[in-house]
Amino acid sequence: MDGVEDELPLEQLSDIKAKSIAEWIANERVRRSIVRHFRQFLMTYVDEHGASVYGQRIRNLGENNSESLEVSYLHLALSKPILAYFLTNSPTAMLAIFDEVALNAILVYYPSYERIHSEVHVRITDLPLSSSLRDLRRSNLNNLVRVSGVVTRRTGVFPQLKEVKISYCPNCEGKGPFSVNSEQTVYRNYQKMTLQESPGSVPPGRLPRHREVILLWDLIDMAKPGEEIEITGIYRNNFDASLNSKNGFPVFSTIIEANHVNKKEDQFAAFRLTEEDEKEIRALARDDRIRKRIIKSIAPSIFGHEDIKTALALSLFSGVSKDINRNTVSAAHQRPPPR
Repeated sequence: MDGVEDELPLEQLSDIKAKSIAEWIANERVRRSIVRHFRQFLMTYVDEHGASVYGQRIRNLGENNSESLEVSYLHLALSKPILAYFLTNSPTAMLAIFDEVALNAILVYYPSYERIHSEVHVRITDLPLSSSLRDLRRSNLNNLVRVSGVVTRRTGVFPQLKEVKISYCPNCEGKGPFSVNSEQTVYRNYQKMTLQESPGSVPPGRLPRHREVILLWDLIDMAKPGEEIEITGIYRNNFDASLNSKNGFPVFSTIIEANHVNKKEDQFAAFRLTEEDEKEIRALARDDRIRKRIIKSIAPSIFGHEDIKTALALSLFSGVSKDINRNTVSAAHQRPPPR
């Protein structure tokens, strides 16, 4: 009961008594209230059928040894709107709290989970407001944003220093310099990629703009150059020595620290067929004229060109793997025999 008394009621969280939302969240009573209400959201939010949404996701997280828990912003805004408001305006502090709550929630089902992963990362999906890369301004700094574009460049994966303890020597009371123990230092996976505006979104006569995106933990290698993706992350400023030397006064570059990466093609992969759709597909598969019907359905307004339409149909459906001398060869890598 003492812990509950030290928390603020949910209706009082919106009465911000600090200079900024970040300072308000740093208040211990406010933080405890956020922890309790987000835990309650994860455990009690249900879908239209009355089934727990995030209880099942947390169990799947432990079964698959994953470290990312996807949370829909729309669900959070519907159930706990004040938490959603804090999240968009102070995402760094809120995500740190969400990660802590998610880890404690999964430890209830899997007490040994920390032997595999020391942290769980809450990934925010379905952020309603989308911005273009050229529309990001000072007002978006340190806020949660959603942008889309094409990956043009990607670096390798590097270990980034996450936690190192620097203290004084108890024997001589010296304060350094000390050498870093690389074995006991905590690192995290780090990767940088360049996101450029999609060709169709660039205004006429303008050059496409780009932003650097930072990928951490299990988000590395989520996208490769040439893919069109959607990024939900924190828009930050970053000190750039080259800009300062060029301009002669403090100028900061900007980056996006990714929280969630979604490929545009994954939006179609997430589509689920209904039972009626499966019945119709199986009925079409039994049709003797299915090959001709598929070819005729390609560009029906263009007469003729049967060879081109056949080639398009075959490229859409691809083929099956062939077992040649016990070596499985993909249909995409087969070559016709020499004539």
